[in-house]
Amino acid sequence: MIPTAPRLDRIKPSPSGTMSQRARDLRAAGVDVITLSSGEPDFDTPEHIVDAAAAAMRGGQTRYTNIDGTPALKQAIIGKFERENQLHFKPEEIIIGTGAKQVIFNAFMASLAPGDEVIIPAPHWVSYTDITLLAEGVPVVLPCAQNHGFRLQPGDLAAAITPRTRWLMLNSPNNPTGSVYTREDLAALAEVLRQHPQVAIMTDDIYEHLLFDGRAFVTMAEVAPDLKPRTLTINGCSKAYAMTGWRIGYAGGPANLIKAMTKLQSQSTGPTSSISQAAAVAALNGPQDFISVRAAAFQERRDLVLGWLGRVKGLTCYRPEGAFYVYVGCAGLLGQKLPDGGTIETDTDVALYLLEHRVAVVQGAAYGLSPYFRISIATSTALLEEACARIAAACAALT
Repeated sequence: MIPTAPRLDRIKPSPSGTMSQRARDLRAAGVDVITLSSGEPDFDTPEHIVDAAAAAMRGGQTRYTNIDGTPALKQAIIGKFERENQLHFKPEEIIIGTGAKQVIFNAFMASLAPGDEVIIPAPHWVSYTDITLLAEGVPVVLPCAQNHGFRLQPGDLAAAITPRTRWLMLNSPNNPTGSVYTREDLAALAEVLRQHPQVAIMTDDIYEHLLFDGRAFVTMAEVAPDLKPRTLTINGCSKAYAMTGWRIGYAGGPANLIKAMTKLQSQSTGPTSSISQAAAVAALNGPQDFISVRAAAFQERRDLVLGWLGRVKGLTCYRPEGAFYVYVGCAGLLGQKLPDGGTIETDTDVALYLLEHRVAVVQGAAYGLSPYFRISIATSTALLEEACARIAAACAALT
């Protein structure tokens, strides 16, 4: 046996990935499980993007590219930032990675010294804290109450900043809650950040185009241009373009940080797939009208799930403003008795109980705020209806 490195003791496997794997294992054993634990659109990658990838392969674009990305994709990203976010970057301020997760990983590994702090509002995506820990940083998790829309409040941010704070992590639309920061929200946080020039801002905008009820998207560097020199704006093709398997993430930020991230990437994955990059050029430069159609489909599914689960005793549902998740409050289930005589004590117990009823969800503890569980609405209406019926039956069986 080969011993593993002590640094791995700081982190845990992705809870959402673990729950999805459990569901796959059950299905392989013949159990009919509906998986609502995966953050992956169920739509196909649009045909013009697939065609661009095929053309790239036939055209010989199958070799290594520049570590930080092809000139063509960098120009497409620069155009996207200018067109959609009013942000202006130079090629040396852009990096392309193998998914947005790698971009975040590179940024923290390239910038954090042991003991440096990263402020992470909760609920948060499961990987933010573990990437921080792997980079020898200290995650400072700030719970954000549902009555504030799960959004970080300026006073809480100000109270959390210390001389060791190096980053503030922002994610809007948010995974897992679907909450969206408004221009006014970001402007208020910017006022706090102006008093602390040592704090950099990382914005994870991966769900930018998946907005509901006519909401508009804004990002911190757009709202507060004076903070752009210390902001890393992260995005990717996975969610809006249904390209999760293509593994394309990117960021715009200060040239010195991008250079350091590129140096790190040169000794890890190297450049992203040349074929995926060619597809991403087509995604960013090509037709965009299908995105709003798919966002509308997610909104319909949201409304369906809210209607179903809003009638289930013991559950409460925050109304998502974007992304494709519903963060379900389950405080009303705690203390109830299971059919086998046990007791529901945590939201992890709830998630495991629902898995017994053939629905895979992810417990709120994974996202830093309990008692909740997250369900993904990135699946068909028929499956969502059946999953909600199973959840309702499971809750009704508690006493």
